[in-house]
Amino acid sequence: MNEILKLLREAGTFYLATAEDGVPKVRPQGFIMEYQGKLCFSTGNQKPTFRQLMADPNVEICAISGGMGWIRLHGRARRITDSGSRAAALSEMPALTNNYGDPVRYMEIFCLEDAAAEICSFGPTGIETRTIQC
Repeated sequence: MNEILKLLREAGTFYLATAEDGVPKVRPQGFIMEYQGKLCFSTGNQKPTFRQLMADPNVEICAISGGMGWIRLHGRARRITDSGSRAAALSEMPALTNNYGDPVRYMEIFCLEDAAAEICSFGPTGIETRTIQC
């Protein structure tokens, strides 16, 4: 998990894909953390992303991981409702307060469950891929 977290943080921006009525929806994200052994991200409970995650928790994250590589991470998003997750997120990235105004009221934390990452790069014989379960 540390390698995945490192790659996503190095990318700076990663893209989160959800679905709504069978139509893919992709948006840029910039916050990821480890909380209680899971990779976690945030969204606002007033956003379409939140409604999409609650209706269909299957997600994929994709990012360019430097040079000629990329990472794809898929799993199921599970909402974490304990206040410790928000506190951990704000401790890790205080700027989240600017995104949510009142984080206690509007910020939601989701963790990835049953997740697997494909770390890909161009090698001498073509695309090299390795899979990591997280």
